[in-house]
Amino acid sequence: MEKLTIVIPAYNEEEVLHSSLERLLKIEDSIINSQNIDESSNIIVVDDGSKDKTWEIIEQENQSNSRVTGIKFSKNFGHQNALIAGMTEAIKTADLVVTIDADLQDDPDSIPTMFQEYTQGADIVYGVRNNRETDTWFKRNSAGLFYKTLNVLGVRLVQNHADFRMMTKRAISTLLEYHERNMFIRGVIPMLGYKTAKVYYKRTPRMAGESKYPLKKMLAFAWDGVTSLTIAPVRAILMLGLLVSMLGVCALIYSVVTKWMGLTVHGWSSLMISIWILGGLQMISLGVIGEYIGKVTTEVKHRPRFIIESKLK
Repeated sequence: MEKLTIVIPAYNEEEVLHSSLERLLKIEDSIINSQNIDESSNIIVVDDGSKDKTWEIIEQENQSNSRVTGIKFSKNFGHQNALIAGMTEAIKTADLVVTIDADLQDDPDSIPTMFQEYTQGADIVYGVRNNRETDTWFKRNSAGLFYKTLNVLGVRLVQNHADFRMMTKRAISTLLEYHERNMFIRGVIPMLGYKTAKVYYKRTPRMAGESKYPLKKMLAFAWDGVTSLTIAPVRAILMLGLLVSMLGVCALIYSVVTKWMGLTVHGWSSLMISIWILGGLQMISLGVIGEYIGKVTTEVKHRPRFIIESKLK
């Protein structure tokens, strides 16, 4: 029988972690009792440098139930790196891995259905939200804009899918062959090419605590996704540069013609507007190119994605 490991990235989740682990253990038990997975199936919680009592709770849970284990980062390395660390550890012994956030807004009762999709031959089973009723108007519309933008840029994402999914050992092993330091996991997984399936669920509000993705982090995460998956922004700058150059040639011709016709009017405003617009475009262009150069610099340094301070087994 296959062994299932549930990986949970956790950052300051002391208010929900006890109840979340209790619920996930019951779900694993129900699948074990139906003889679908091995009784050694477990849970790995990755403490992403929490400043509250998250790690103490993981230690307590480990002492009371050896099926709960943990990894503690030396500092906050980010949600995506916590997922990578958990999956790296999980596939040492597991045949199947489910990743889910600690707040359980993604419905863990969908895990048995995911397992059924796996038995039908899927290597990757996506948990997909069937609505966004719990989101604010801004978040709902900004998410839609994000997916449409990436689609225009040629990036194929599973819409309304975050990081709630089930993957086989071979799918995760392939994913871990991608060594970029700023990996946008939900964008890389569709590139793997394995057979996939979708399980739809209704997302619920947080039981307690605060969202770990306020507006600032959401925007940074979206930008990382764009710059990690496509060079379309750089190409857009090239096209914009060509357009501005063409407008410049047109302006030159217009200036020569008006000078020849004696219709030249000296104006300070038009000159300053041109300088500011072109200067702004140049600064934006340098900023986008600099973002890519910064990512290249990070990659060539080969620094570790994360540092593990301690583990529980």
